[in-house]
Amino acid sequence: MKMSARTDLVRVTTDLGATLLEVVLGQPSTVELGGVAFYDPFDAAYLPSAALVLAVGINSSDDVCSLLTSLRGTGAVGLVVRSPVRVTDQLRQMVQQTGITLIGLVPGASWTQLAAMVRSLMSEEIVGDDRQETLGGIPTGDLFALANAITALIDVPVTIEDRSSRVLAFSSRQHEADSSRVETILGRQVPERFTRDLVDKGILNELYASPGPVWIDPEPAADDQLPRVAIAVRAGNEVLGSIWAAVKEPLNDDRLTALTDAAKLVALHMMRHRADFDNALRLRADLLTSALRGGPGSRGALARLVGHGEMSAFLAVGLARSGPESVDHHVSRTGELERLASAFAMHLSVVHPRCAVAQLGETCYGMIPITDGTRGLDSVVRIAHEFLGRVTNGDKTAIGVGSIARSSSQLSTAQASADRALRVLLDSFGKFDRNVATFDEVHSEALMLELCDQVKESGDRPTGPVARLLEHDHNRDTRLLETLEAWLNSFGDIPTAAASLIVHANTFRYRLKRAAEVGGIDLGDPDQRFSAMLQLRIVRGTEPDGGR
Repeated sequence: MKMSARTDLVRVTTDLGATLLEVVLGQPSTVELGGVAFYDPFDAAYLPSAALVLAVGINSSDDVCSLLTSLRGTGAVGLVVRSPVRVTDQLRQMVQQTGITLIGLVPGASWTQLAAMVRSLMSEEIVGDDRQETLGGIPTGDLFALANAITALIDVPVTIEDRSSRVLAFSSRQHEADSSRVETILGRQVPERFTRDLVDKGILNELYASPGPVWIDPEPAADDQLPRVAIAVRAGNEVLGSIWAAVKEPLNDDRLTALTDAAKLVALHMMRHRADFDNALRLRADLLTSALRGGPGSRGALARLVGHGEMSAFLAVGLARSGPESVDHHVSRTGELERLASAFAMHLSVVHPRCAVAQLGETCYGMIPITDGTRGLDSVVRIAHEFLGRVTNGDKTAIGVGSIARSSSQLSTAQASADRALRVLLDSFGKFDRNVATFDEVHSEALMLELCDQVKESGDRPTGPVARLLEHDHNRDTRLLETLEAWLNSFGDIPTAAASLIVHANTFRYRLKRAAEVGGIDLGDPDQRFSAMLQLRIVRGTEPDGGR
C-alpha cells in the first residue's frame, strides 16, 4: 500500500491558501501533520500529534489567546479560526511563545469541507510502507499536486471533478478565476444551477463525447464569469470525471496538447485513488468483522482500527424499506446502500483519524473513538444528525447509536445495541419524528420487538381477557378491546380515552363496563391491567392487521 506525499502546514496553506485560508500570524511549520481536530470547549477531543486544530465559534482575540495557552505543549502546529481576526499585541506575543501558527478561514467556507480537504492531502491509511509510488512524477492519488502541475503547464487555474461535478482537487491561483469558481470550491461542488444549465444546453454530453478539450462560453448575464476549457477524463470507455480550466482567452495549441496529455495522467491517478479507497474500505470491513467476531484476533483488529485503551461508540446506519420487493428494487437499494456507506466513511473521516466504517449486509457500521462516556456519546449523536442533514437520502435513513465499548470484549455488545436501536427506528419509520436514537432511549421498545419475535416463533396466542374480547369483537362486530386499550393507554383518564376514540364520555363508560364484564377483567387489579396491556402490545406487533 502506498503512502501519499508528505503533508505539512506549508503545503496546506499553499494549496488551500487565497481561496480558503490566510496565514494571520506565525510561520507555517514544516513538521508533517499528524491529523485534524475540531476544538470543542465542552468535550475533551482526541488531539493527534502535530495537529491542525479547527476552532469553530472562536474568533475574539481574548478567546484565541486562551485557546493558544491551552494548546501549549500539546504538539499542535496550527490553529484555524474564522476570519477576520483582530490582531493584538497579546495575540502576537502568544503565537510567538507557543509556536502555533494562527490561520484564518475565509467567510463562507465550511469547517467540515476544510477538514475533508486537509485530510485528502494527508496519508491516513490503516497500513502502509515507506515506499513512495509515483505516476508521471506525481505521488499516486495526489490530485492536488497534479492540479498544480497542470496549472504550471497551461498557466491557468484548474479544478479536477468527478462525474457528479464534485470537486476532487483544485490548483493554486484560484483568485485569478471568477466568483462562480470560488463558489464551486467553497462548496466543494459545482452549484446545481450551473450543472443544470450545462445539462440543458447539452454541454456535458458534448464534453463526455469529445476526445479533446471543449470551449464553453460564459453566461451573458454574468459580468465576471470567465470562459472555460474542459476535457473529459477517461479510462477506456468509462468517463471518470473532467478537468476544468478558467481562461481569459483561448489556449494555444501547445497548451491544449498539454491539457489533453494531462487528462490521461489524471485518469491513472483517479483509477489508482479509487482502487486504494476500495482496498481501504475492504480492509476496514475485514478488521471490523474480525473485531466483532471475537476471539484471539479481535483485540489486535480493534487496536488497528481505533488504537489501544480507547473507548468507542458504535453506530448502525440503515435505509427504510419502500416500494415492492423486486429485482429492480433490490438492485436500486444495493446501490443506495453502497453510496450511503461511502458518504458515511467520508463524513466520519473528518471527525477522527481512526474512525472505522464498514458495510455488512444491509447495515453500515461506524466506530468512533471517544474520550468521555456520556458527553462523548452526546457528540456522537450530533455527528449522526449532521450526517443525515448532509446526505441526499437522509430522509430515508436511520442511525442507531449503541452503548459504549470500553474494551474489545465489549465491542459485540455495543454493535448489538446499535443494531437493536436501528431496528426500532426502522420499524417505526414515518410514525415518529426521529431518525437517530441511542439504545438507552429505545431500550423498552427494543425489548417489546424481541418479545413479539419470540411470540411469533413459539406460536403463542392471546389468553384470558384479551382473548375473550378479541373473540367477542370478531363475532359481534364490537369495539370492546379497542375501548379497553384506550383506557389503559390513557392511565384511566376517561375524557382523554373517549376523545381518542371520538365518542362521548358516557358512551365510553358504558363500553368500558361491558369490556370488563365480557373479558372478565378486574380493572382495579394492577397485575391484570399490566397483563392486558402487555398482551395488547404483542397482539398489535404480531398480527398482520394489528389484531383489529
